[in-house]
Amino acid sequence: MKLISWNIDSLNAALTSDSTRALLSRAVIDTLVNEDADIIAIQETKLSAKGPTKKHLELLLNYFPNYLNVWRSSEEPARKGYAGTMFLYKDSLNPIITFPEIGAPTTMDSEGRIITLEFEDFYVTQVYTPNAGDGLKRLADRQIWDEKYAEYLAELDKKKPVLATGDYNVAHKEIDLANPSSNRRSPGFTDEERQGFTNLLNYGFTDTFRYIHGDIPNVYSWWAQRSKTSKINNTGWRIDYWLTSNRLANKVIKSEMISSGERQDHTPILLEIDL
Repeated sequence: MKLISWNIDSLNAALTSDSTRALLSRAVIDTLVNEDADIIAIQETKLSAKGPTKKHLELLLNYFPNYLNVWRSSEEPARKGYAGTMFLYKDSLNPIITFPEIGAPTTMDSEGRIITLEFEDFYVTQVYTPNAGDGLKRLADRQIWDEKYAEYLAELDKKKPVLATGDYNVAHKEIDLANPSSNRRSPGFTDEERQGFTNLLNYGFTDTFRYIHGDIPNVYSWWAQRSKTSKINNTGWRIDYWLTSNRLANKVIKSEMISSGERQDHTPILLEIDL
């Protein structure tokens, strides 16, 4: 089975805008089409509470004619047009779809952050983890989220093995970002967030990229848009992951980044696994 995950940073912009960035995004979509994955997880769709428009669905169908989709958007009392997730999956698949709420603080459960697909022998679930925010104003809430999310995955894992993916908004170890020393208290690299990810793995999950590649350095999944040279200089972060239940780790064939060309921000990540 081949699976892909990508934080698209606005599905509408990627599909309908004529900006230079949108053209780069559509080039990435072309790449995903050629990958012919069974399942594609998309984060940060930024759609309205009503979800994709008729135009969005037509454009998606043009790109992915043999796929069905399911989405979850941010809804009141959360911010409008914020966060959001979507799955595209081949129409030969027939998952049971759930939109879990995990007892997260503030409006986090209303921000469209988790979708889970249940198959006969395993789960595929994606997440768009809340960012700790400027000034770490959401860090305390993020720590609660991390605990609740880890407990949710552990409950799934008790029933059947799990493939979990998404933008986890944390670089787990120093090797997972280019400049660890200058980012000690930056959102995504605080001790608290890193410990939260360690705790998640300790529930019985494997970071498949490290499982396959070991301590290979300088491989990242995100480069800041605010810095024009971040991707040229490869001053990136690895904050997007494919995790599996430990008992599936030895079935992983590939876990790697898919090139997004000149486009900064997130790059798609690929998992191939023999299920």
